[in-house]
Amino acid sequence: MRALRETFHNRGFVEVETPMLQVIHGGAAARPFKTLSNAYDMELFLRIAPELFLKRCVVGGIERVFEINRNFRNEGADSSHSPEFAMIESYEAYGDWNSIADLTRQLVQDAAMATSGSHVVTHYDGREVDLGGKWEEASLFDLISKGVGKEVTALTPRPELVKIAEKLGMKIDPKWITGKLAEEIFEHVSEGKLTGPIFVKGYPIDTSPLVRAHREIPGIAEKWDLYIGGFELATGYSELIDPVIQRERLTEQAALGSKGDLEAMQIDEDFLRAMEYAMPPMGGMGMGADRLLMALTGLGIRETILFPLVKPEES
Repeated sequence: MRALRETFHNRGFVEVETPMLQVIHGGAAARPFKTLSNAYDMELFLRIAPELFLKRCVVGGIERVFEINRNFRNEGADSSHSPEFAMIESYEAYGDWNSIADLTRQLVQDAAMATSGSHVVTHYDGREVDLGGKWEEASLFDLISKGVGKEVTALTPRPELVKIAEKLGMKIDPKWITGKLAEEIFEHVSEGKLTGPIFVKGYPIDTSPLVRAHREIPGIAEKWDLYIGGFELATGYSELIDPVIQRERLTEQAALGSKGDLEAMQIDEDFLRAMEYAMPPMGGMGMGADRLLMALTGLGIRETILFPLVKPEES
């Protein structure tokens, strides 16, 4: 953590803390934990991401901002997921998904140097992983196409994706929108094979409501996910800064929520008002601190958390 903070501070970033209890859940597609405030007699949510508050910090004049703190997501638990986890999140005014990729690579490589004295880290089982140098990049839809043996693009219609998923033997949730189905196919055919480090770029625009549309390729967003060891370590993007388009995107998310999508975002009027004050172009990044330790050690997420949440022993 010290090495991560030093990297941020050397680049002129300011560390802040944003609310853990939130009136509206947003900043990521995830199912939130709910609680009740007796003092205010209102429902609150444990935060799933600090994104909307950190972006408001940028609007307020903190042009390079980061936070290392806890997030909570009421979802499944396995070797790479925990309901409570540490997240590193940062935003940089006048940056984009490319500059944020450079920052993320430096953070990981500096963490490797701090723990191992080298960009080559040795896992608990003796395997060596080289995190040095420039990292590979690949298009998400190119990886899907390679995995299914036919061309798939961001414009491939949902019925065609359904046929592909059925042929793969996947269980399809009828609530999945087109982009979500494409991402599920990607995870099925490619995710576990990405030993990395590799930036998977160009995610569907309809699953990226806070992200800028790609400047050249229709149907995708300027978003990447970083994979190391077969799991997603970080996500980066060029941020959407147009308040009109952002309202449209969040309205679409709210509509999905009304249809039963428990991971859909809500409309945050305070965030939209901040955007209207003039949000500068920016790049943003979120990286799991516990997953970074996984990438450096080869351990599961429970072994990287000092006191992981587990079911109590039955008497």
